[in-house]
Amino acid sequence: MADFISTLSQGVAAYRGQGGALPTAEILVNALLQAEKAAKQQRLSYPFASLLGTWQLCFATGTKKARKRGGIILGKGFYVPKFVAVQISFSATLDQDSTKGEIGNQVQLGPVLLQLTGPAQYLGKKNLLAFDFNYLLLYLFGRMVYNKQIRSSQAQTEDFYDKSIAKLPFFAFFLVTEDFIAARGRGGGLALWIRQQEAEKTLSVG
Repeated sequence: MADFISTLSQGVAAYRGQGGALPTAEILVNALLQAEKAAKQQRLSYPFASLLGTWQLCFATGTKKARKRGGIILGKGFYVPKFVAVQISFSATLDQDSTKGEIGNQVQLGPVLLQLTGPAQYLGKKNLLAFDFNYLLLYLFGRMVYNKQIRSSQAQTEDFYDKSIAKLPFFAFFLVTEDFIAARGRGGGLALWIRQQEAEKTLSVG
């Protein structure tokens, strides 16, 4: 097993409370960068089916602008506090196209659950998942209190698949396992999600 896989597995286990110490943010960022480099060198590809399910955000870096070169550099990274449940989910459409699906992103803090949903499309050769959110839902104590479309008619699902990837938000996945997934977002930040266990799930998305 590669060292970066061991480090990420250790972080996931510790975050779940299954023993061991959390690697420092710096160590985890380095492990993610090593995984990304390995994926490029080995030209790894993952099927869309391997992403299906619900995942809890465990660690993220964010980005900041570089002063000298005008580029973007990674932030230090941080573990997401457990009292804020941030989840992402992917589901497949029922048609024959295995690259199309839906994405859900939700944040729960106490009795309040904010949820965004929309279409997604996966480019398998690049491990790139493009998406767009077009509905916002708000739940309070498990009851839906708000449900509204957040895009104009020009951004309906049927138009989404005709858009250029360059105009859409996306995740470029570089590590996909049964237990966790990692990707770089369009903005340059890195993120690590862990598979949501059945007993921990809140509301299903989709």
